[in-house]
Amino acid sequence: METIPVKARTITEFKRGSVETRFGSLEFLGGIEFSSSDSRLQSLSAIRFRADGRNFVSVLDTGNWLTGRIERDADGRLSGLADISINPILFRGGRPGSKYNTDAEGLALRDGQAIVSFEQLHRVDVYADPGFETSAPLKTIDLLIPRHEFRRNAGMETVAAAPKSGPLKGSLVVVTEHSLDDDGNLLAAILEGPLRGQFSVVRHDPYDATDGAFLPDGDLLLLERRFSFMGGLGMRIRRIKGESIRPGATVDGEVLLDADMGYAIDNMEGLDVVVGPDGRPHLIVVSDDNGNILQRNVMLEFRLNR
Repeated sequence: METIPVKARTITEFKRGSVETRFGSLEFLGGIEFSSSDSRLQSLSAIRFRADGRNFVSVLDTGNWLTGRIERDADGRLSGLADISINPILFRGGRPGSKYNTDAEGLALRDGQAIVSFEQLHRVDVYADPGFETSAPLKTIDLLIPRHEFRRNAGMETVAAAPKSGPLKGSLVVVTEHSLDDDGNLLAAILEGPLRGQFSVVRHDPYDATDGAFLPDGDLLLLERRFSFMGGLGMRIRRIKGESIRPGATVDGEVLLDADMGYAIDNMEGLDVVVGPDGRPHLIVVSDDNGNILQRNVMLEFRLNR
């Protein structure tokens, strides 16, 4: 499979101008800013790592898959990306999609499946894994949330597979970016299993959800973003107890991290959790540069210490 060249620059400070590494329960371990001469390397919406914690799959909202692996230096810190390959996400009938019908926003990997949530043409499709790069979707999952409730560019930004040992017993969960219930909270759903049904996530203005990932204990980490021309970009991570996620519930959680442009962030859209060599959960967060030369592709790594 053809690979593309990638250049990376290490990020050693999370808070600009500071050597501080502890931010509440999170410890900054390092990061990279990366780019390529291949213009397809842009617009990362979600990322999921393989069990080895190195190889990963990502989806781009331009309608592409991106696969590769991370590289680390002698101290174990992120240093680069390798074996990067980009392929079109195939639509029904096995043909490449358009921006409208393959606007990929969320990704989950589970039991031989690559599960993708899409905006604009709102749906959750299941692809074979391995083989997703060259195959059409196997099936489409019932959304549970009425289709008319989805905002065009603010639909299912998050799809995540809960751990089988947790409260949700391996079920898929979706959370919308900015599709709201009557109380102004984010629409969400458990798509399968005995707890199948809708729930809501409390929205704290001006933040919207951009991705989520489960911890090994079954708690959900929700990545959130804010943007305004006056206030610029912000990133937040919230921890929602797994046992609180139930049909009909409205859930909220502890804020683990809240960062603005004084930190090494950009338009942060993707989050995954891997188990580090220290046995602790590590959070890896990536940005969507929107194909804009004023924005950056960033990958940051944190260790969760409680």
